[in-house]
Amino acid sequence: MQLILASASPRRKELLGLFHIPFTIRVADIDETMDPAAPAAQEVARVSRCKALAVPRGDDAVVIAADTIVVCEGKVLGKPHAPEEAEQMLSLLSGRDHQVMTGVTVLRGAQERVFTEITDLHFRELTQKEIVRYVKSGEPMDKAGAY
Repeated sequence: MQLILASASPRRKELLGLFHIPFTIRVADIDETMDPAAPAAQEVARVSRCKALAVPRGDDAVVIAADTIVVCEGKVLGKPHAPEEAEQMLSLLSGRDHQVMTGVTVLRGAQERVFTEITDLHFRELTQKEIVRYVKSGEPMDKAGAY
């Protein structure tokens, strides 16, 4: 059996590596655009499924794919495209409750399991100085919701 991680995320690679099980990384090249009219939890699961189905695999392979978004006040926050967008996202999240949604898909042969994990979070109030310093670090640029 071959285990395939359908992700370019260094964090997902690190997490799966904690199990000390050999795996291969195959990055799915898909359109990750979500339908704003559809429920966010449904869309993040759909994107994870598309990622899993897009990578080449053998019959005995197990494919794991995931996608994560942040939802605050009904607004879906993906990865910021520019530092200014990261600042806007962090300003929106500052002092507010929000949800982190991760869609996960596991494929094995013709079997598939698709689900969404939802975590409720609260950000403490952030100062503008803290936001700017964090954005300048570059760390938020490859993370949903910029954190």
